[in-house]
Amino acid sequence: MKNAYLAGVAFALGFASVATMASAQSLTIYSGRGEALIGPLVAQFEAETGIDAEVRYGSTAEMAALLMEEGENTPADLFWAQDAGALGALAPHFSDLAAGVNETVLPVFRDPSNKWVATSGRTRVLVYSTDRVEEGALPAAITDLTDEAYRGRVAWAPTNGSFQAFVTAFRLTHGDDAAKAWLEGMIANETKVYRNNGTQIEGIANGEVDFGLVNNYYLGRYTAADAEYPVDQTHFGAGDIGNLVLVAGAGVIDVSDNKDNAQAFIDFLLSPAAQQYITLSGNEYPVREGIIPQATLEPLATVQEISPAVNVNDIGDLEGTLSLLRDVGLL
Repeated sequence: MKNAYLAGVAFALGFASVATMASAQSLTIYSGRGEALIGPLVAQFEAETGIDAEVRYGSTAEMAALLMEEGENTPADLFWAQDAGALGALAPHFSDLAAGVNETVLPVFRDPSNKWVATSGRTRVLVYSTDRVEEGALPAAITDLTDEAYRGRVAWAPTNGSFQAFVTAFRLTHGDDAAKAWLEGMIANETKVYRNNGTQIEGIANGEVDFGLVNNYYLGRYTAADAEYPVDQTHFGAGDIGNLVLVAGAGVIDVSDNKDNAQAFIDFLLSPAAQQYITLSGNEYPVREGIIPQATLEPLATVQEISPAVNVNDIGDLEGTLSLLRDVGLL
């Protein structure tokens, strides 16, 4: 309730400080982010600036593929991705952002090339059944999940963009052969495929599986409605690739005729009020200083200590990961 109140205060007061534009204009956004969370943000941006924002929603992979297919004929002005892998893949098609945009972002989330900017941070976590899993029996490494003890007990969502970004990071840090061996080991261990992160959590609560590989912010949606929800989340040991820190972020399409409006939207997303809304309503990490943290999450400092040393700018080989996932039969 406190969080909801704070988010409401952010909307009521904070946006008044956001820079405005005088004339009515337009902006086309291709969004891999869900409408339920970002719809209010877009509406507030329109109210503050007079810019008419048209949003096309889809999965991040779908929107990225559409942008690539449309090429120079795309009507999109801005791409808002759910995960860093797509941002890296599309970076050559982004314009340089205004000087200093990334300097407002915490270093852990920053794109030094200033081609795109993180709008929120998230981390990969292991969710588990509090009814059937003792905390002392939790795996220390994500590679432990190929052990016999976890046969048929683990869920994953191979079509999820963040999972694919994680696989890309796995390839980057451990090599393609090791990544393929882990994927094949998980398949051989009867890991169960789910549609997305939320259905994994529900599968655990329903007794279908005991573990799942998701992003940190999903479980909060369930525990906010039911404090006794029988699922908890944790990280693997320090430095494990399963603790990968990721970002959602945005870039301005290089062929856009509305770059100023796209930049205005990015400035809006980085404003304290928008960051507070994303943090409290979305259960994500803010990308700038001075934002009240989401109390249900591990502190960002802790996450930084246990995350693997992976630069999100280097995990752009989405096509290589999709090829690997097809090769092992997951797509």
